[in-house]
Amino acid sequence: MEDSPASPGSVRSRLLLGFTLFLISLHVHRLDSESFKVIGPDGPIRVLVGEDALLPCHLSPRMSAESMEVRWFRSTISAVVHLYRDGRDQVGQQIAPYRSRTKLLKDGIANGTVSLRIRSITPSDEGTYGCLFRSPTFYEEAVLELEVAGLGSTPHLSVDGYQDGGIHVVCESAGWYPEPRVLWRDLSGQRLAPAMEKISQQADGLFDTHITAVITDASNQNLSCSVLNPRLGQEKTATMHIADVFLPRTSPCQVALSVTLAGVVFLILLAGYCFWKQHRAKDAQQAERKKDIQNLQSELEKEREILRAELENERGPSPSPSCLAPGECGHYTTGEPS
Repeated sequence: MEDSPASPGSVRSRLLLGFTLFLISLHVHRLDSESFKVIGPDGPIRVLVGEDALLPCHLSPRMSAESMEVRWFRSTISAVVHLYRDGRDQVGQQIAPYRSRTKLLKDGIANGTVSLRIRSITPSDEGTYGCLFRSPTFYEEAVLELEVAGLGSTPHLSVDGYQDGGIHVVCESAGWYPEPRVLWRDLSGQRLAPAMEKISQQADGLFDTHITAVITDASNQNLSCSVLNPRLGQEKTATMHIADVFLPRTSPCQVALSVTLAGVVFLILLAGYCFWKQHRAKDAQQAERKKDIQNLQSELEKEREILRAELENERGPSPSPSCLAPGECGHYTTGEPS
């Protein structure tokens, strides 16, 4: 026999189903109430080399994070920068570069606010960081960027002797990050081209500069060297005044000597050209004379041939050699026949 809608079994079933649905909805509501967002800074955090960095992070909506896990990490979750778990800091989980350098500020942890302090920032600390909050049923994270900048030392200017007809000036500075730009300027602010530029990164990640310029005339005797940090838009500048006495000058005697030497060189070149031209003309004359002699000899030879032919025609035919002696060519008579 089936239970009627009003039977005690039916009522118990409906009550049990309703209670179960209530528990499920209560559990879902509890899960929803434990969901949250992790909020980090809107933009990169910029810190100077050697100073402390403060990385902020908080929950939204506001809730206590005292019983949660709070993890700061680098590229992966396992690269722990700082770990808070079970109500205390887990310093043994940190990666080597951050040991004894971090502190989790927990003054606002009851409201879901924590900040991480990293002491004595170096260029290697630059990059992306993650901030993760984990409850027993939910976790969320935020990502933030840390930028590092280094303002190096004020440039040091020095004179390093003479080079290429001018004064060799050196500009040196150290401790910059990221790689700086170096500018030479004259008194009017116009840029000067460097003679040599060397910017090198040291083992600590900072950059040193060694830039040279050659000053050749009085128009550049007042000059400055500026080293600029492009990330901060800040620069440090040193100036130098070079006295006239140190600048290369040309005395009247040197000018006269230069003009004289130039004149001598010109005369030598001119004499050489004239000698070459005269020698070339002489060779041409000798070649022409030799050609005339050859033509004359050819004409004389032709005339000899003509004279030889005329003489042979005037003499007539020559007697046969066998008839030259008397009596050898038959009878020969001079009078009457016998």
